[in-house]
Amino acid sequence: MATMADVARRAGVSVATVSHVLNGTRPVLPPTRQAVLDAVEALGYTPNTLARSLVTARTRSIGLAVSAITNPYFTEILQGVEAAALEQGYSLLIADPHDDPAHERKVVQLLHERRVDGMIITPSADPHALLTYLDRHTVPTVLLDRRTDIADPHTRPRFDQVCAENTAPVATLVTHLAGLGHRRIALVAGLPGLSTTTERIAGYHQGLTAAGLPHDERLLVHGDSTAEAAERATAALLALSVPPTALITANNAMTIGALRTLRDHGLSVPADLALCCFDDFTWADLFSPRLTAIAQPSREIGAEAVRVLLDRLAQPDRPTRTVRLPCAFVHRASCGCPDERPTPRRTPPNAPPPAPLPSPQSVRSPGKEPPRDRRRR
Repeated sequence: MATMADVARRAGVSVATVSHVLNGTRPVLPPTRQAVLDAVEALGYTPNTLARSLVTARTRSIGLAVSAITNPYFTEILQGVEAAALEQGYSLLIADPHDDPAHERKVVQLLHERRVDGMIITPSADPHALLTYLDRHTVPTVLLDRRTDIADPHTRPRFDQVCAENTAPVATLVTHLAGLGHRRIALVAGLPGLSTTTERIAGYHQGLTAAGLPHDERLLVHGDSTAEAAERATAALLALSVPPTALITANNAMTIGALRTLRDHGLSVPADLALCCFDDFTWADLFSPRLTAIAQPSREIGAEAVRVLLDRLAQPDRPTRTVRLPCAFVHRASCGCPDERPTPRRTPPNAPPPAPLPSPQSVRSPGKEPPRDRRRR
């Protein structure tokens, strides 16, 4: 097995220069750096990460604790974290806290015992035990997606935080629906206690106020951030004596649950109920109608969390900061607006040629068009 000394001999440099190239600890002239990298490639040299960690007290690894890894939103965040970490020469150790405070505390301790250099964590709705552990052991940490200073936003947070904007985007959805004539706009909100839930509810209320609509608390229900709970919450909305005419779902899982309930009740979107959702996901563009949504910059959130963590490792005493990334309003057709980009139909192989267009004489006049039955089913 090739050693660092073998690489140094082949490249014609000192062992210290090889170390600086591989560890990025000191600038090296480009020709010299390339000679070292060519020698590494030719010899198949693999750095001894364990030995290096004993010398530097760094493992060049990051612990990532993200709940619901199967959620497409967090999957994209994970991809952003991984790409940014690998680019900087860091590996990832991944755990799923399952949004359970006790399990969260346990998996973070296990990651800490693996001597990760720092952690990126999506905190649960009750993160007290987690934060106490991180404080006690002074673990460099970035909180991802969810804030823990929501109760007192004027106090500097205990940890760095990276998240998306939540309030203004939901207000945008409300005012958009109100502009289409809706006066009973409902919200299926997430799990109580999460900062994302609190902020999106605030955006819902802001939107109602901006549109001059009353705050009917019967139209605000909790889907607990899951598809199953959102099914029940949507059913409760439809059972109201005066049900909503428009619905906003506060994450992608709850969007699926709401759509299931609407299907089970024989209701179509947007003919019977307009629908907008927070979280744009891969399938949103495949539904018919395509879903109007708020798109979060998921991968950028993950990459930014890595950058903030590496800044913390480089300057442990720097003040904590909260980084907010903007979302985008993706306008499609589920809100009741015309589809701005109709999906073209593909012609199956060996399909017969299309029938010729009717002659002008055979086209039914507008006055003879039979009325469509648009009654609420």
